[in-house]
Amino acid sequence: MGQNRVLWLLDALERDPRADAAIDKLTRSVRALPLGRARDGLHGRWLGHPVHPLMVQVPIGSWMSAAVLDLWPGRSREAGLLVGVGLAAAGPAALAGAVDWAELRRQQRRVGLVHAVVNTAAVGLYGASLLCRLTGRAGAGRAYGFLGLTAVGLGGMLGGHLAYRQASGANHAEEVPHVVSEGWHRIGTVDEFPAGRPVRRTVDDVPVLVVREPGGTFHALAERCSHLAGPLSEGTVADGCVRCPWHGSVFRLSDGWNVRGPATAPQPAFDTRVVDGRVEIRLRREDGTERPDGHETDEAPTRAGSEEGEGHGRSS
Repeated sequence: MGQNRVLWLLDALERDPRADAAIDKLTRSVRALPLGRARDGLHGRWLGHPVHPLMVQVPIGSWMSAAVLDLWPGRSREAGLLVGVGLAAAGPAALAGAVDWAELRRQQRRVGLVHAVVNTAAVGLYGASLLCRLTGRAGAGRAYGFLGLTAVGLGGMLGGHLAYRQASGANHAEEVPHVVSEGWHRIGTVDEFPAGRPVRRTVDDVPVLVVREPGGTFHALAERCSHLAGPLSEGTVADGCVRCPWHGSVFRLSDGWNVRGPATAPQPAFDTRVVDGRVEIRLRREDGTERPDGHETDEAPTRAGSEEGEGHGRSS
């Protein structure tokens, strides 16, 4: 069976560069908004995943409910109230979506721009619906409302493509705990890790970022940024954190916590130790899970391994 027509059109939209100039200009404008700490709030860092999908439930739910009431005679006033609620909630939801959109890949932003245009059309149709209802033209108000709901459905389909086909907003480091095997993994000798410089290693085909502090302490995190898989080993290290070179997410080296967005999920972290001059790492599990053989790990986790002789980690 061949590719269906809708998916073919969406794939073509991802590859179409004609709107790139407008996309770049809008991206700069959104990034320049003086949002301060509110930007991370709109990204959903406090929630652990993007907040935009949560916020859109209010306008979508309100407009869907208004459509149901419009099918019942004599309920136009209540339907109009719901249309107004949806319009009031659409603005904050759109702002959260725009902040996320400005930090996506170009192919994602192409689809996201059309998603935004369609939803803007829906808001315009619902605005016309509310105006007609307030001026006594209930029939026209219902017609605009149903047209608006159709546009909302199309916008939702595009949003679903962004979220599930293109993985915008997904945690791109989620698979690490399911791929890295249990136990300690040797990743090199101590002298292979210059102090203060990020180094990339691989464990079970999973890229790992390793940073040695000037005092000898080692830190290790999953190397691909949880936001959009940016290469953290190419980022900058400062103040005990690493900054992603792609979109500026900042992660704490000691535990992978996402100090600043747009990343909404932390990086998987590894325990470290030095044995006979060789650095070893082990995936840190915070949930207390046991090894596959049913026995707990035989060594206590080491939050920050260091040079031998300093009492961190245990040789085997």
